[in-house]
Amino acid sequence: MTETTGAGGTSKSTVTLDALQTPCLLLDEARLRANVDRMKAHLAGLGVAFRPHLKTAKSLDVARVAMSAPEGPAMVSTLREAEHLAAGGVRDLIYGVGIAPAKLGRVQGIRAEGANLTVVLDSAEQALAVAACSRATGDPIPALIEVDADGHRAGVAPGDAEALRAIGTILHEAGALRGVLLHAGDSYAIEQDPEALAQAAETERRAAVLAAQTLRSAGLPCPVVSVGSTPTARYARDLTGVTEVRAGVFMIGDLFQAGIGSHAVDDIALSVLATVIGHQRAKGWIVTDAGWMALSRDRGTARQRVDQGYGVVCDLDRRPYPDLIVRDANQEHGIVALRPGSAADLPDLAIGARLRILPNHACATGAQHDRYHVLDGSGGVGAIWHRINGW
Repeated sequence: MTETTGAGGTSKSTVTLDALQTPCLLLDEARLRANVDRMKAHLAGLGVAFRPHLKTAKSLDVARVAMSAPEGPAMVSTLREAEHLAAGGVRDLIYGVGIAPAKLGRVQGIRAEGANLTVVLDSAEQALAVAACSRATGDPIPALIEVDADGHRAGVAPGDAEALRAIGTILHEAGALRGVLLHAGDSYAIEQDPEALAQAAETERRAAVLAAQTLRSAGLPCPVVSVGSTPTARYARDLTGVTEVRAGVFMIGDLFQAGIGSHAVDDIALSVLATVIGHQRAKGWIVTDAGWMALSRDRGTARQRVDQGYGVVCDLDRRPYPDLIVRDANQEHGIVALRPGSAADLPDLAIGARLRILPNHACATGAQHDRYHVLDGSGGVGAIWHRINGW
C-alpha cells in the first residue's frame, strides 16, 4: 500500500476492505455527495442559503464537500471543530452551543486567526459577557439569539418580546447583534409522517419570523434568520423570512433519521467494518469484534416503531442481510442475531468473515473513531479523511 498526505490532512491509499484492521469506520463518498446535492437542490428551490452543520462529520474533507465555498459557511458544535475548520481556511462559522463566558477568550483567539466565528446565546447574562469581551478587545463578537421553536431544549420563547428586546439591546449596543437562530428539535420525535414534518418546519419558520419581527420593531437589526434540523430541512415547503437553513446528519445518515423519514436506509453513507470472531450457535449468535466502543451505546431506534438494536448488518457490498441486526453489544464484542420474531435464516458466516454495520446515530458512532476510510467507486478505499474529536 502506498500512502501520501494531501491538503487538509487527507491521506491517499489503495487498499481493499479485506486489508483493513477492524473495527473501523467506512464512508461511502458517492452516497455522501448525493445526499448533499439533494439537500442543496431542495433548499435552492426554496430560495435560501444552506449552512452545513459539521457536528456529525467533524472533518474538513467532508466540510469541503458540503460547503458552498472553501471559506464556508459552516456550523460547528464544539470549539475544537471551529479551530480545526478555521485552520483549514474556513472563515464563516457559527458555534451552535450556548456560549459559556469562560470560552469567550478562546472564541477571540479563533477570530484573531481570521475566522468570523459567531456565538449563540439566550440570556441577558451571556449577552453582557459577550458585550464586555467585545468592548475589552475592540472586536465585537457576533451573536445570534437562540429562540425556542418548540419547547425542545434551549432558547427564548418567540413571543417573549421583553426578553428578546433586552438581549438584543445589550448586543446591539456592543455592535454584536447578528440575528436569531432556531432548532426544531421536536421534529426528531416524528416518524414517517411527511405532513407532520412539514408542519414542524412551518412552526419553526413562523417562530423565527416572529422573533425577527420583534427585534426589528424595536429598532434592532436582524440580518440573519437561521433555522434548521435534518427533518425540517428535508420537509420544509415555504421558508419565507428565513435567510439560511442548517442541517448536518443527513449528509452521512443513520438508522434513526431513516426511521423518521429524513432519508432512506439506502442513503446511509456510514458503516462500521467488523470481523466475525466467534459463534454461539445454540443461541443463534454471531460474535464480531465491533462492540459498543466501535458502534456507540446509542439505542435511539428503540424508541421508534422499528428497533434496529445496535445497528443493521450488511455484507461487504452493503446489502443488508434479512432481519440481521446487532442485538447486543459489550465493550469489544458485538452480538449479531436475527431480529426477534423473524422467520429469516441466520446466514452462515465463517470466522474471519467481514460485515458492515449501519449505525443508529452517526454522530455517536463517528465519535468512536479518528478517521474515515473513504470508499471509491470500485468499493475499495480511495482515501483516508481524518476526523477530530474533543471540545
